[in-house]
This record gives sequence, structure tokens and C-alpha cells, in this order.
Amino acid sequence: MKNIQLLIAILLLSIPALAQTDTTSYPKERQEIRQLLHSQKPGTVIDCKDMVAVGPKGDISFSHQQWVEAQKTEKLVFKSVRPVPGNEIIRIYDGTTAVVNTLLNVNIVVDGRDLNIKVRRLEVYRKNAGSWCRVAGQGTQVDEKLFPINTNIKP
Repeated sequence: MKNIQLLIAILLLSIPALAQTDTTSYPKERQEIRQLLHSQKPGTVIDCKDMVAVGPKGDISFSHQQWVEAQKTEKLVFKSVRPVPGNEIIRIYDGTTAVVNTLLNVNIVVDGRDLNIKVRRLEVYRKNAGSWCRVAGQGTQVDEKLFPINTNIKP
């Protein structure tokens, strides 16, 4: 019985160590992704040919071109997209795959109306032939009145 209790205690104590978030591996790749995120401007294409995007209404696009067409249909124009400092969580796997969660200040025009909103994005990138491209992305508008944003996230 003591052996079982000891085993359970060891397992419970080791869980936090296993749950540690790796924020240091692949520093070069992390910097490349960070640079890509901060250099995005409206009209910049960073999408892979097989990119999948989910829009704010749950609509899905299976290519960059479909995503652009969905924006035209919704009469949506991106004026600026700026990451909120300290709100980027970047995970690199095997040096070729990145999963990114970031908070963005987005200035858009929707059907002729200017809007400034915050959007939480989850994106997946892959590195192919030395460069990164986005293979998947989804954004959710953050309702700051309902869910205040903590801008000091420590990944």
C-alpha cells in the first residue's frame, strides 16, 4: 500500500514538470516567426497554397484566394493589424512547424464603417524550403467588456 501511495505522490509531483511550456527551443525559428508576425501589412501574402482559414462567422476558405473573396463578399478591408506586445505565444515543433496564439489590434473597414477591434488569433505555420508560410488560421473578436484582456501574459 505504501508503494502505491509513493508512486501516486511521485506522479502528482512530476506533472508540473511535464506541463512546463517550452519557450526556449528553436530560438532562430521563434525569431523568424516573430519577425513574420510583426512585418505583416495588409495585402502581404504569407499563406501556403493549401492554407485553411476560418472567418469570424465560421465560414471556411481552402486557399488564400477563397479567403480574399470571402472578405470582398463581406465588404471587409484590413487597414492595419498590429500585435499587442507581450501577447504572443509561439510553440515550435521539430523546427518546421509553429503554432502561434497572438492578440492583435485590428483596424478594419466593414461595409464602409471604420472599426478598431482586438482579435485573438490561432495560426499554424510550416517551414518549407527555408521560409515560413501559414497553413491554418482562425481569429475571434475579443469582447473586452465581457472578458477584460490581461496584457501581461507569461507563456
